[in-house]
Amino acid sequence: MNRALRGRSIDTVFVLIVFSIFAFSVLMVLMLGAGVYRNVNDMSREGQQENTALSYIWSKTKNFDNADSIKVGDFNGVSALFIDERLGGTDFRTVIYHHDGWLLELFSEMTLEFSLEDGRRIISIDEMNFESISDGLIRVTTGNRSLLLSPRSSLNETSGLAYP
Repeated sequence: MNRALRGRSIDTVFVLIVFSIFAFSVLMVLMLGAGVYRNVNDMSREGQQENTALSYIWSKTKNFDNADSIKVGDFNGVSALFIDERLGGTDFRTVIYHHDGWLLELFSEMTLEFSLEDGRRIISIDEMNFESISDGLIRVTTGNRSLLLSPRSSLNETSGLAYP
């Protein structure tokens, strides 16, 4: 009987070891899956924010038909997009720029001075750069995405999104 009891003990220990290995494997797969999901979710959210920021800029500029109304320049040390317009006999300027992890917009009379902190936060984004490529053609880049802007009167085309 002692041998039969010893055989059952070995069987029980073997089953417990196999069950422990299986439980440990399931736990590891779940932890790896959660990490992958978190990374994919973060990348998706970042890409969505970049697309939203570029779409916002495209929407703000598509109504300006004059090539002289949209310019790239320096706003208190950062690259910015300037949109000039005349309303009721007064010149106004919209400045779109990136500062402290945010895309910001500032709308004011053209003659007034403001600091970088005075803009209205639009969307949280890691980086944004504005660059004048040629006369009337502007490239806006953020992360892995870019937008080409061309006022209709500058190239006789409509503005549009262009991703690399």
